[in-house]
Amino acid sequence: MSSPNDIRNGTVVRREGGLWVVVSFQRVSPGKGSSFVRTRMKNIQTGKVVEVSFKSAETLEFEDVSYLKMQYLYNDGTMYTFMDGKTYEQVEINKENIEETAPYLKEGLEVTVAMHEGIPLTVTLPKKVEYTVKTAPPAVKGDTASGNVTKEVELDNGLKIQAPVFIKEGERVLVNTETGEYAERVNA
Repeated sequence: MSSPNDIRNGTVVRREGGLWVVVSFQRVSPGKGSSFVRTRMKNIQTGKVVEVSFKSAETLEFEDVSYLKMQYLYNDGTMYTFMDGKTYEQVEINKENIEETAPYLKEGLEVTVAMHEGIPLTVTLPKKVEYTVKTAPPAVKGDTASGNVTKEVELDNGLKIQAPVFIKEGERVLVNTETGEYAERVNA
């Protein structure tokens, strides 16, 4: 048994007969009363997201999860396929389990897949991912005068982001996968 104080992002907790992944957490120590941990958890099987608070004195049942580096291959609309680069074993994850990370996936991207008893649970992306700009409207004289210094560009995987006006088609950019924002231009 484990303490709620051991909770981290990605921790898998067995609770009410299901497996729940901790999406975010916050330790709270009020001036009066006992401390607790406020969590936002996602059910692995159903995708349901709930917010639960645990008192520090409670005990929880953590599940062992292994993390494997895998390469994203393709999706068929409902299932996303990943391959282990060492064993060439392929696993599929339902779209609902990775709907927050799915827009950032592109063919060949290396990700970390959380596995429990041989079943893939979730995908963790690199903090920054490099993309090629597929389409970018040209900058128009006067854009900066109005204070509008960004424009919408489409990346090679279909993702649309706001980027500075100097970004052109064919350039490579880094995107922060936690915020979904433009991070920087990649120099050749």
